[in-house]
Amino acid sequence: MDKNTIIGFVMIAAILIGYSIYSQPSEEEIAQQKELARLDSIQNAKNKKDAELKFKAEKEHSVEDNDSTGVFFAASKGVNKDIILENEKLALTFSTHGGVVKKAVVKNFKGHRKDMPDTDNVTLFDSDDQHLNFMVATKESNISTKDLYFTPSEVTDSTLTLTAEASQGKSLVLTYKLGKDYMLHMSLRVNGMKGLFAPNYDKIDIDWYDKCRQQEKGFTFENRYTTLTYKENNGSSDYLSETSEKRDESIEEALDWVAFKNQFFSVIMISKDNFEKNALLTSIPQEKGTGYLKEFQAKMKTAFDPTGQKASEFEFYFGPNDFRLLNSIEEESTFGKDLELQKLVYLGWPIVRWINRFFTIYVFDFLTKLGIPMGIVLILITLLLKAITFPLVKKSYMSSAKMRVLKPRLEEATKQYNKPEDQMQKQQAMMAEYSKYGVSPLSGCLPMIIQMPIWIAMFNFVPNAIQLRGQSFLWINDLSTYDPIFEWGTNLWLIGDHLSLTCILFCVANVLYSWMTMRQQKDQMVGQQAEQMKMMQWMMFLMPVMFFFMFNDYSSGLNFYYFISLFFSAAIMWTLRKTTDDDKLLAILDAKYEENKKNPKKMSGLAARLEAMQKQQAEMQRKREELERKKRNLGK
Repeated sequence: MDKNTIIGFVMIAAILIGYSIYSQPSEEEIAQQKELARLDSIQNAKNKKDAELKFKAEKEHSVEDNDSTGVFFAASKGVNKDIILENEKLALTFSTHGGVVKKAVVKNFKGHRKDMPDTDNVTLFDSDDQHLNFMVATKESNISTKDLYFTPSEVTDSTLTLTAEASQGKSLVLTYKLGKDYMLHMSLRVNGMKGLFAPNYDKIDIDWYDKCRQQEKGFTFENRYTTLTYKENNGSSDYLSETSEKRDESIEEALDWVAFKNQFFSVIMISKDNFEKNALLTSIPQEKGTGYLKEFQAKMKTAFDPTGQKASEFEFYFGPNDFRLLNSIEEESTFGKDLELQKLVYLGWPIVRWINRFFTIYVFDFLTKLGIPMGIVLILITLLLKAITFPLVKKSYMSSAKMRVLKPRLEEATKQYNKPEDQMQKQQAMMAEYSKYGVSPLSGCLPMIIQMPIWIAMFNFVPNAIQLRGQSFLWINDLSTYDPIFEWGTNLWLIGDHLSLTCILFCVANVLYSWMTMRQQKDQMVGQQAEQMKMMQWMMFLMPVMFFFMFNDYSSGLNFYYFISLFFSAAIMWTLRKTTDDDKLLAILDAKYEENKKNPKKMSGLAARLEAMQKQQAEMQRKREELERKKRNLGK
């Protein structure tokens, strides 16, 4: 890895740090924002209360004015009753007022929010968090399911029929069937109401709202993976920004499904006949301490048959974001669509996704089935990756070692080019010398090239692996969130309210590995390169500091993996250094030199292209100097 590569990484780090510092508001701005938020909260609460009072008054007035001939007069009054459908994995509570799920509880997953005691189940939402309303417009009025009282029938542990009776034999019927695990099938049908709708009326409006609960201890980290995600019909999945506020974002394509997703659990709504184009989606980030991550809303339309011959059908998923499970849900669906729900578990960009999809997940599944502790699983995956990449890492190290032992020879061969203006010729001379000994200086960057996709793959895989949730290892109570050694109530700028031990270990290991890498590079650098390396050392040590501020909120499982990976990388480098005989290596290179001397070979590949570029640059420089000289002569 040459100085330009190092400078590039340092500049990227500096830009990230600078942007982070620049984008942080001042203490005065923070105070102003908090005061404005408080005033807005008071005003919003007042407006909400006024709206509720107005709505209640209008509703009471409407009921008083209606007579027995009103379409759903009979269903506008009733008794609210809760009905539960459940299986071994899911419990859904339905309300007869509104006819939809008011509470969803996922079983066998511990709830361990920081501000709540541990429980044996996870409550995704209740009636205070989520509202679902289906609306149809007749010629004379609008019908909203949220205003109707339904009568239950055909009630079992897995089935439920809810009927809102209207006048003169008219009705709106909702039927539900709970699957074997996390899927719920729903159909909506009207009976005897054909004449109430306009001739071309064939759409039903859906208004779905949810305040996504904070389920994990770490607000910042979980919030980063909480998104309103959707899949376009016969297209790819996408999501609204996880950091910025989006209100009524119009989606131009028809949608197969919409998901209110947090880090480890999702609620998904699937339409058999697609959600129409121009659905309006909203995502509003919530403040830390409120107990919520995002405020989601989806306003959509789908097919509706006013004759009642065909039902509007939907499927819901209430459950964990498990890649294998979501992949199998498609088989349980009765809609025959290519749902691709597994894309809710984000595995990274294409190359990175392939590593996770066809390697990491298979290895992870195999090891977890053996009942091995999750911390050991991460160590074993690290060792396996190191074993796979070891031949290339060793080859790269040996290339660096060859450059190290050749350093005295190169210094002697290029000592006449020590002036700053002679650096181009010096580079050409060095490349020529390396070629004589059969050495490629570019191979030193190979470890970085090899490890970066793997590091990025694990960066995307570990935070999304629900198998790590709640799993302890050594001092770590939960591998899916941070492991604090110190906590305090105040949120400090850049640090937060805790210090994570695995993050500290990762940064320390990073310092050690950076020191070993720089030492190796310094040993192989010639002339001014070595001097420039001294100036860059302090910038290289700044990288782990930046990583600390970035990863202090990240999951201990990810920090632990990085710590172990760096530890083994440093151990491999140390072992290779101790087992390399420099004298023997130099003798091999001398033999190669004599062989090439008798049978000279042209440089090929990238080395040849670099030499050609250097010669071209040197020629251009010579021509510029000659032109300048001619100009000076003409001036005289």
